[in-house]
Amino acid sequence: MNFIITDEQQMLKEGVRKIAQKYDTEYWREKDAKHEFPHELWRALGENGFIGVAIPEEYGGVGLGLLEMAMVIEELAKAGAGSTVGQLFMLTPIFGGVTIQLHGSEEQKQEYLPKIASGELNFCMALTEPNAGSNSLEITTFAKKDGDHYIIDGQKIWISGVDVADKMLLVARTTRIDEVNKKTEGISLFLVDTKDPAITAQAIDKVGTHTVRSDTVFIENLKVHKDNLIGEEGKGWRYLIDTLNAERIVTTAGLIGTGQLAIKLAVNYAKERVVFNNTPIGTYQGLQFPLAKHSAEIEVAQLMNYKAAWLYDQSLPNGSEANTAKLIAGHAAFDVCDRAMQIMGGYGYAREYHIERIWRDVRLFKIAPVSEEMILNFIATHNLGLPRSY
Repeated sequence: MNFIITDEQQMLKEGVRKIAQKYDTEYWREKDAKHEFPHELWRALGENGFIGVAIPEEYGGVGLGLLEMAMVIEELAKAGAGSTVGQLFMLTPIFGGVTIQLHGSEEQKQEYLPKIASGELNFCMALTEPNAGSNSLEITTFAKKDGDHYIIDGQKIWISGVDVADKMLLVARTTRIDEVNKKTEGISLFLVDTKDPAITAQAIDKVGTHTVRSDTVFIENLKVHKDNLIGEEGKGWRYLIDTLNAERIVTTAGLIGTGQLAIKLAVNYAKERVVFNNTPIGTYQGLQFPLAKHSAEIEVAQLMNYKAAWLYDQSLPNGSEANTAKLIAGHAAFDVCDRAMQIMGGYGYAREYHIERIWRDVRLFKIAPVSEEMILNFIATHNLGLPRSY
């Protein structure tokens, strides 16, 4: 095993760090207050090749992998973005880029991947439904074959980024669940235009992650040509697993960078804040030990996530590692943000000290994109061999 960061990876980290410095905590505080998508940052990342870091060079990308994408996300989160920046990479480079790269037709790759790499084209994914959250196999959105087209009807919820997306990776059943031998059969993936009048969206008022809007999406009589099907009809669940594992990895990268950011904010404050006897509060072990513990947890999560990303890039099984990393990172990142707020006292509750935004955003990722409980279910059944409980 080689844990050394290569020269190429180091240059990549330094390059994105320079961009990230221009989009610091103040930039994100303003975007959060206005509920605005960070278009300026995303444009800069596209112009400098960071959106297409894992897209092959023949399609306009850099030709590296998910490991390098994770490193890019860590740097952006650590510089001030916090956990929400993982969502940006989830939406377009993963839902669009990875899905098409691994399972799309050559025509789809030629059409979409260069525009994804440049930042010209934005994606979202519509999977979750009001009555099918963690149990994705129970989705009822249905695509009925009609000659060379499919007619799709259904409803989705918690669809992030649909307001700024040009394309949607739409997950639908092409065979109803009571007509298949296995629940994983009969699911298909489609590339559709989000601006089609058959698709309407209604924003959800959220606690945090205000820079990435989430919507309830209604799909009524949407006509989609068969050329917009990803891979084979009915085989979409197998393709989706690759997308969801990559989603876990980029989410975790954002959480790791968030943990590092929270530690930096807490440490800087504790070094300067004096309350008793002209002594900085950072000298107290009651503050030092929790931060040291959280730092160790973030480090462990990073190593597991790098392993997951490396396995992914080698086309090796990575689900266990991706889920484990996300579990550890979700816990650690929220705990250290909460601890940082506690260390700052009343100031931590004030917007100008930034930790309140970071704290609000990071709470989501104990629930999404996969809940801690579902990860524990996965570990119990797949890793430990225990009977399935649901």
